[in-house]
Amino acid sequence: MSILNVENLTHGFGDRAIFDNVSFRLLKGEHIGLIGANGEGKSTFMNIITGKLMPDEGKIEWAKNVRVGYLDQHTVLEKGMSIEDVLKSAFDFLFEWEARMNEICDKMGDASEKELEDYMEELGTIQELLDQHDFYMIDAKVEEVARALGLMDLGLDKDVTELSGGQRTKVLLAKLLLQKPDILLLDEPTNYLDKEHIDWLKRYLNEYENAFILISHDISFLNSVVNLIYHMDNKELNRYVGDYDKFLEVYEMKKAQLEAAYNKQQKEIADLKDFVARNKARVATRNMAMSRQKKLDKMDVIELAAEKPKPEFNFKEARTPGRYIFETKDLVIGYDEPLSKPLNISMERGQKIVITGANGIGKTTLLKSILGLIKPISGSVTLGDYLSIGYFEQEMDQSITTTCIEEIWNEFPGFSQYEVRSALAKCGLTTKHIESLVKVLSGGEQAKVRLCKLINRESNILLLDEPTNHLDVDAKAELKRALQAYKGSILMVCHEPEFYEGLATEVWDAGKWTTKVL
Repeated sequence: MSILNVENLTHGFGDRAIFDNVSFRLLKGEHIGLIGANGEGKSTFMNIITGKLMPDEGKIEWAKNVRVGYLDQHTVLEKGMSIEDVLKSAFDFLFEWEARMNEICDKMGDASEKELEDYMEELGTIQELLDQHDFYMIDAKVEEVARALGLMDLGLDKDVTELSGGQRTKVLLAKLLLQKPDILLLDEPTNYLDKEHIDWLKRYLNEYENAFILISHDISFLNSVVNLIYHMDNKELNRYVGDYDKFLEVYEMKKAQLEAAYNKQQKEIADLKDFVARNKARVATRNMAMSRQKKLDKMDVIELAAEKPKPEFNFKEARTPGRYIFETKDLVIGYDEPLSKPLNISMERGQKIVITGANGIGKTTLLKSILGLIKPISGSVTLGDYLSIGYFEQEMDQSITTTCIEEIWNEFPGFSQYEVRSALAKCGLTTKHIESLVKVLSGGEQAKVRLCKLINRESNILLLDEPTNHLDVDAKAELKRALQAYKGSILMVCHEPEFYEGLATEVWDAGKWTTKVL
């Protein structure tokens, strides 16, 4: 049974085409991985099928009475809303029914006999639906799911805008689970999640009976939960049966076959053109030349897709710093309350340290405390001599209104326009991306703009907060290579062992010093 039909979808932004005549069909129980390079339109596709965005052309048709749950990487949680408010919003449709029921009860006093009969029937239907959906057990259900995802420890009355990226993702996931949708749409759900909850999500999706569409650049996660791959590339959407590894095998084989056919045809075209050029002027061979020209004119020419610009990350290095990068003395980090025991830790020149641990236990807070962006609750941080610090934040401010060019020019006013464009192009951004507003780019493209700032400023110590989030496979591999080649020191928060293996000289588990209950 088809849950979703997408026919002849065409869409673009300005003169930048994203999809060209794309069709897609989702069947019951399919577990789909939606993959593609940064900026190919994966999140745009999700926004179109959920009705958040109107396509330029095409038809989107859902089966009747299908309830869709969408975990959106750009969901904005409103200030003033508590975790409990967000979780209870999963039941908004039930609260609307309850409001309608109360409205009917108010009207019944003045109703005619016929109206009373209709009201009683509607009232019975609503009451039955509320019972079916366990309306009178909402508080217990909210508490059960919140406990499973570790949200009870945060306090259900906590303002959602005060949460870390991972905690926010958990809140949105919990809301989805409470909605019990017929289909899950998940846009990079593992971003910001710690290993424990990535494993939990993996188990949940493996046991999930309904269909889901998952956008992810986490290969091991994809391999463990999907049975179909849809690859978004060059305005097309192609279907592959199996996991990511199987897709890669078939895709590389198809690509090699196409290249072989292209090379064979190009040789044939060159031979035909050569024959025509040499023989069209001679009376004896003119007819043969015309026959070959007709063959050329009718030929269905094979075209190879333009190669995507591959990013090149080469960090500029500043002068050698002193022996110690930083040292802490009885440092207690936190905001209103402590997040750590007193810390006496230090980092020496040349070390590449990765900080791991559960969400919300203070990994980002530690980086910001070292940088002096957050005042510690007690204790001190002493920075070493001659430090040139490069800092990569977890997220970009979504309120900025600059283009990519302006964003880099503001950072490096001495650059010529050629140097700005060249710097962005080296990070894998095309001309059309470069001239776009930063806020309309995908999460991966925004990360590349921020990396562009980082690699073009001399540094001898990099503080990186989840730098792999949103990055596609090629960009992630290139970033790892660049960090391995970097002669400076690195302090990085990361949840991806595949990324930091072979790069880190030491791994710090923040769970060992946190005061939070894990």
